[in-house]
Amino acid sequence: MSARDWIDKDFYRELGVSSSATDADIKKAYRKLARELHPDANPGNVEAESRFKAVSEAYGVIGDPEKRKQYDEARRLFGGGLRGFGGGGGGGAGGFDVSDIFGGANAQGAGGGFSGLGDILGGLFGRRGQGSTAGRPRRGADVDTEVRIDFLEAVRGATVPLRLSSPSTCGTCNGNGARPGTTPRTCPTCNGAGLNTRSQGAFAFSEPCRDCRGTGRIVDDPCPECGGDGVSTKSRTLTVRIPPGVEDDQKIRLAEQGEPGQNGGHAGDLYVRVHVTPHAIFGRSDNDVTITVPVTFQELALGTTLTVPTLDGKVSLRVAPGTANGRVFRVRGKGVVKRDGVAGDLLVTVQVSVPSKLSDEAQAALEEYTKATTGQDPRPELTALLKQRSE
Repeated sequence: MSARDWIDKDFYRELGVSSSATDADIKKAYRKLARELHPDANPGNVEAESRFKAVSEAYGVIGDPEKRKQYDEARRLFGGGLRGFGGGGGGGAGGFDVSDIFGGANAQGAGGGFSGLGDILGGLFGRRGQGSTAGRPRRGADVDTEVRIDFLEAVRGATVPLRLSSPSTCGTCNGNGARPGTTPRTCPTCNGAGLNTRSQGAFAFSEPCRDCRGTGRIVDDPCPECGGDGVSTKSRTLTVRIPPGVEDDQKIRLAEQGEPGQNGGHAGDLYVRVHVTPHAIFGRSDNDVTITVPVTFQELALGTTLTVPTLDGKVSLRVAPGTANGRVFRVRGKGVVKRDGVAGDLLVTVQVSVPSKLSDEAQAALEEYTKATTGQDPRPELTALLKQRSE
């Protein structure tokens, strides 16, 4: 895709957000549209598939903070797009070649005010250095996806299948865009440069070649699968290894499993965001596993031995007489074991369970206990403070 095509497109409108939208708003809009337009949810719907590709392309630019900054700057500089650039003829001597912008050259002294545009567009469209980039290898875009696993899978690690519908190198033409048995030819209009230059008064204007769409190649007999693009949207299944100890909302990078590169360039990366379903009993604090164990008042008052479940078995925990409610016991080495072998601990919180209903015998026993402990004050600090306030 040429620089003109990129800048003339309104990626914000494609995602239904304003140009002042936050990164979170952009991500939210993309996820909503991706779910609605996903090929799996719209089998055979060509229009939905086309929109899915468009919103994915838009998010690939404005969903990346650095690319978004470059895209916004390019749109600000060019106003309504490249088609309106330089239309007034302008004044100034010495001529200005817009090809310098796309080639990344410094345009200082050639009309003024455009220094550094090559860096801006170079970062956005993958162009580096001077001269045409037609035919140069370009890295593919990164792809984001999500997967949900349960608590124990996150702690122990798991291997999960991941089904994706995303652009990939066309298997029929191997990415060159031509029908099998044929090959693309060099564009005779631009001689493979991908750009055409024309003079208008004191200015020289360069624009992507319309015959080859800036690629420098002509495909006379397009591939029937991809239509000459060299890329087709396919569903594929990957096996993803989730490492032990992964945390909720953590991202896992799979190198070169994203969108295919162009002209022999490396594929982008696949980033898998992991969501962990909470456990009914266990919780987690970094590498430590947490659990709350209900106990009776008499167990804390008289002391007891508790049997506590762990991730891989059980342990016995000695509770001394007079233990306070809410105390946390630490069982070493019974937490999350990460890939480096470092293990967290099991943190056990004892919490008094108050019965909602008492039998007659229990009621009578508690009343007797209350009489026996009449002189004990469980809150001496508060009692002293109240006494001071009343004096």
